Parts: sequence; C-alpha cells; structure tokens
Amino acid sequence: MKVERTTFCKLGMIDVVASMARGSVFLAGEVLECLITFTNPMSHLSTSASSEMLAWASAQIHCQFHASESRVAVPTQGTKQDVQAESDTVLIPSRGERGQCVLDTPPKILFCDLRLEPGESKTYSYSEVVPTDGPPSFRGQAVKYVYKLTIGCQRVNSPIKLLRVPFRVLVLHGMPEPPFPQDEEVAPSNPFLEEEEGSRRDTKPLERALDMLMITTSRRCPYMFNITNIRGKVAKFCIFKTYSVSLQSEEEVQEQYQKRAAQAVSVTGHGRHLESCLHTASSHFSLPVPLNVTPGFTTDIVTLRWRLHFEFVTAREPVEAPVVLQNQAEVTVWTGTEHVDVDTFSWDLPIKVLPTNPMLASYVSQFTGTNSISI
Repeated sequence: MKVERTTFCKLGMIDVVASMARGSVFLAGEVLECLITFTNPMSHLSTSASSEMLAWASAQIHCQFHASESRVAVPTQGTKQDVQAESDTVLIPSRGERGQCVLDTPPKILFCDLRLEPGESKTYSYSEVVPTDGPPSFRGQAVKYVYKLTIGCQRVNSPIKLLRVPFRVLVLHGMPEPPFPQDEEVAPSNPFLEEEEGSRRDTKPLERALDMLMITTSRRCPYMFNITNIRGKVAKFCIFKTYSVSLQSEEEVQEQYQKRAAQAVSVTGHGRHLESCLHTASSHFSLPVPLNVTPGFTTDIVTLRWRLHFEFVTAREPVEAPVVLQNQAEVTVWTGTEHVDVDTFSWDLPIKVLPTNPMLASYVSQFTGTNSISI
C-alpha cells in the first residue's frame, strides 16, 4: 500500500494589534493615543513564506447609542448609516453595531500600500482629541452610550475588516479654558522649573481638569437638615432604633421620549450602610462612590442624577436605657426589648457626583484598552 504525503499551506494573513498607551478611560477633551501594530506572522524560514500587502488602514472614534425599546421612543431617522452605501468596500465604522452612531470623528489614514515581509512588523501611532460635545459613557437600564476606537483595514479586492477597541469617556462640565486661573492653583509652583516647562501644564486638559476637581472637592461646607416623621414637632420624643443609607442613581427618560405617560424613574443602588443607633446620641457613616459609575449628566434623551437615600426606624414608645450603678460590684447583662412598635420613614438627599481621575478608573474598568484581529 502506497501512502502519499499531503502538504497544507497556511493562507497568508496579517495580525493587527491595537493598544491604548494610557489605560482605557479618558476625559472628554483629553488626547487619546493608540499604537497599532501590523505583523506578518509567517517565518522567513517557511517554504510558503511570502510578503503580505495591505491597501490602506484608517482609524476613528465613534459613539454608539442604544435605547431600550420598552422604555424609550426614539425616532430612527437621521442615523449616519442611512446616508452611506452598504457595500463591504465602503468604510462604515459602526457597521454591525447595535443602535445609532450619534458621534464620530473624521477618519485618519494610517498608511497606504503597506508591504510586510515574513516576520516583519510596523507600528503606527494614532492620536485624537476625545470630543467634548458628546455624552459620557453610560450603561443604564433605558439607554446606553458606548465609545469605541475603530481601525479599518483592507486588502486589495477584499472586504474591509474592522478592529474595535472599546473605551470609557468621562465628561467634566465647566472645565475652564487655558490658561488656568493663577489664583486657583492648588499645588505650589516649582521655582526650579523653567518658565517654558512650567507653562506647559496649561496646555494639558487632564492636568487642568484634575486641578478643577481638586478645587471643587476641597471646599467643604457643613450642611444641616431638619428631618421629621409624619408626626413632626408634635411628638414629645423621637428615639431612633436603626437607620440605613444607600447611594443611588436615578435614570429618567425625558418626557418627550418616554414610552408611556408618567413613566417611572429607574433607580439603581451602588452601596448601602446599616447602623443600629438605639440609645446613641450621634453617629456617622462612610459610603464610597465606586470608580466605575457614571457621574450625573443630561442629554436630550436621558438625565442621570445621584442621591443618598435614608431610611429611619423610630420607636413609637419610649425605650428605657440601661442603667449602671456607680458602686455596682456584680456584672449585669442588659437585654433589649423583644418587641418594639416602630415607625419607618425615608428621606432623599440629592448629591453631585463628579468624575474621578481617569487613570484610577482604568484600574477597575471592564475594558483592557487592547484588542487584535487577523486579516
């Protein structure tokens, strides 16, 4: 019996890897930088090794908007896909994506006619200012705003291949234009820096935004609130048994886009603290704001607000406090009342949540800032 040997040749391909230089979270107005590497993975020692050719490659940023059909009534006209051809040889960055493309930057050509020899790699740098007129990244119950960097590549006489790198955008409203006011400086100036180097900080949106956040959050003013139950000031006593506080976000669809009249607001919890405060004169709590949440914002379709939701439990009748005699020699154990008639009431305190440092938010982001494809 004669056995014939069959040789399989691997089809030519090019590996494309996109990696963002500094995490996957950016402030609107900040410069996004990404390195895109094109590699011919075939070894020059392979018998089937040959050079590979790409006709062109480009990159651009776009924001996808998606709305829940049961909560939002959004008109479908005016999408960017409607005015472009549906051919596979036409670059549409949002092709195959859900929802509508509500924002995109002009495409930037990385190269034309790139030839890679076996084992050869070439890296191109893409940079673009994250648009300031767009919404922040948000994944709510009614709407979603998702940002992506899309790299389009095409071989000659072949369909366009798209490589997408999702990232997150934070929007800080009211950020001043350069130069930053000198009387609002937080950090002291360094006399050892040259004037040109010291003034360079005014041209960096990220540093100016962090200065603004530092100024805003460092100004602390005490606030006092008079909280009463349904009996108000008529009650002769008010004994708090327990209280809880939770950090909540409210997602409200604008009235003209609501699917139903008087549509309820979507409430999401982001942390809760419970305190037993019977016979306690004062109490405190610390409730951290997660780094991965979206600060409050408003668009034509949705508004996101933040609040602290308090729930108080008060006793209807006086509860005797434990009494310990000064000269008591024996050890006594105080046990609480088994049954206490209580009243429960709640109170909401609106708060303002500001963006955090995007470099810190990158550590907890679900996006890695890196993606790859083979074409």
